[in-house]
Amino acid sequence: MEKLRVAVTGIGAITGFGVGTQPLVDGMFAGRSCVKRLERFDPTPFSSHIGAEVTLPDAAPYFTNPREARRYETNIVQGVIAAKLAMEDSGLAITEDNRAKVGIYVGSGIGGLITLQEEIYKAHEKGGQRVSPFFIVNALANMPAGVISCETGAMGPCFAVVSACATSGHCLGEAMREIQWGRTVAMIAGGTERAITEVGLGGFCSMKAVTSDFNDEPERGSRPFDAKRSGFVMGEGAGIFILEEWEHATARGARIYAELVGYGASADAHHVTAPAPQGLGAQLAMRSCLEDAGIAPEQVGYINAHGTSTPLNDKTETEAIKHVFGAHAYKLLVSSTKSMHGHILGGAAAIESIACVYALLRNEVPPTINYENPDPECDLNYVPNKAQPWHGEYAMCNTFGFGGQNAVLLFKRAS
Repeated sequence: MEKLRVAVTGIGAITGFGVGTQPLVDGMFAGRSCVKRLERFDPTPFSSHIGAEVTLPDAAPYFTNPREARRYETNIVQGVIAAKLAMEDSGLAITEDNRAKVGIYVGSGIGGLITLQEEIYKAHEKGGQRVSPFFIVNALANMPAGVISCETGAMGPCFAVVSACATSGHCLGEAMREIQWGRTVAMIAGGTERAITEVGLGGFCSMKAVTSDFNDEPERGSRPFDAKRSGFVMGEGAGIFILEEWEHATARGARIYAELVGYGASADAHHVTAPAPQGLGAQLAMRSCLEDAGIAPEQVGYINAHGTSTPLNDKTETEAIKHVFGAHAYKLLVSSTKSMHGHILGGAAAIESIACVYALLRNEVPPTINYENPDPECDLNYVPNKAQPWHGEYAMCNTFGFGGQNAVLLFKRAS
């Protein structure tokens, strides 16, 4: 069966830059950082004091029943906000006639960590009988998808992929498949993450995954591919796409941002945190994505890299890109927007896919900021510190999660 085409017709986001897609896009392409000293709790006892926290707006206007907004964990709330923004942006109406053909794939890498922390503390201090009746609902990683279904009326397939930092990449890719195979006409897809808590930060500090070198200069902390990179910076937020079957979108006169044409997924089969040597799993995912799209490596012009700002990840991803793209790797523009919005874990791929879509729309590539000290082992064009003009047809988004779980997406300029 011939695969159906998949259009991007709506985008919603909430990040450390603010509520909506435009603050995120403006910040990324201007090369600004939204990383600051953490304010939600005192970070002084930890080795890292910085992150890209989200300040939520009043959530009541985004819920059918405003009282519901107060019951849900903030990880769920920001996912609903981003989904409602995406729906409004797309103009897609969910009706009795089409609701069974509109699905939801929205995941979270960790789930309701704020709720888990609070309720476990409560159980320890006051006894298990004092645990909130909303504890289970708010802790589950699938609940953002479930609540979005309740709020939009979509009754198609509703799943939450959980694959750490590759979560929303897998959600978008699997949502694309549903449309390509004709099982749905539209999908609400992406990810949400809100893991900046004492437990979350403490865990990443203990495993030495986050940087502790820039506590006095938060905006300089995330520096992918720079020789002095020393760990990632935690971020949070949500990114949601409305994906739609191309003919369905054009028939209703929808604005089409881009076409999602490729998806590759793989496993490293190596280690739960360290990437495989030479990025073998990442290579497989990129090659699978190109094969799925039916294009040659030389047709790709931009890669939004996973680029976490950890020593091993950035080196290994560079190796993987060079293995897949050969000599063309040195003609690619490769940037990591994590340098500006931090690492949003399960929401990372969706937020970084927004960067890919807007690179196609704006004819320029967002930069990797804080790139000051070239690393001989990272020798590609990382678009240092300032956006660069670009007029290519294909933009790739790389995301690699703990557990060695990889997802790669390919977007094409809308024609």
